[in-house]
Amino acid sequence: MPKIELTPALRQEYENLFNSCIVRPENIQVVDDIVEKIKTNKNRYLGVSKFMGIPWYFIAVIHNMESGMNFTKHLHNGDPLTARTVQVPAGRPRQGNPPFTWEESAVDALTLRKIGASTDWSLSGMLYQMEGYNGWGYRLYHAHVLSPYLWGFSNHYTSGKYVKDGTWSDTAVSKQCGTAVVLRRLAEKGIIEFTDQPAPKVNERPLIVSYSATKPTDATIIKQGEDLQRWLNTYPGIFVKIDGWAGEKTSDAFKKVTGIFLPGDPRV
Repeated sequence: MPKIELTPALRQEYENLFNSCIVRPENIQVVDDIVEKIKTNKNRYLGVSKFMGIPWYFIAVIHNMESGMNFTKHLHNGDPLTARTVQVPAGRPRQGNPPFTWEESAVDALTLRKIGASTDWSLSGMLYQMEGYNGWGYRLYHAHVLSPYLWGFSNHYTSGKYVKDGTWSDTAVSKQCGTAVVLRRLAEKGIIEFTDQPAPKVNERPLIVSYSATKPTDATIIKQGEDLQRWLNTYPGIFVKIDGWAGEKTSDAFKKVTGIFLPGDPRV
């Protein structure tokens, strides 16, 4: 398969998609459950992260996609650790004897793909590695569909997928949450930050919305909250869920941009 280069245009595409990514409402609880499971397993990912110089959350979202965060399966493709891999890439790890530890398999899978400390770990670089991990078939042969490996469960994906190697369906729908979507939710919750996303600087008059301790029901207030959240999301390093609720997370983001909490925040 031809190699896709990470051009400036592709970098901008990734950043635009990530900044405008919204989890579909019907999937938000599933995504939040994945985030909680990732938090629970963070120390396991940190072990491989520190050994290889790779962000722990990159390993986590790949692991979720390949095997639902099952630590009895290979990071390469979800095959059982009791034997070498059978699916592509087959026969991994080549060194050692089964059963393998999850850590042994993870190091082999990442090394095989030449992913390490010298990899570009900017936000766009990370999304590029995620798409490449699954393959470039969507981008090369079905460009009308953004890869669900990244964007499943978001506003950027509706249908279309490979139902098996080499077999495409325009109507099939991925039932997995994309890696970029989980990454976005981790950022929205303040669990992770990106090295290339600098602290925001105030350069325009901010939108003013009052803090709300409870989720609003008034359509006008919800619309104002959504507008504020969209505005905040235009700043590098700010990732706020667009739900119209100007609560604690939105107020925290507002403070990062303006230096103050929203009016009415009890922390003022």
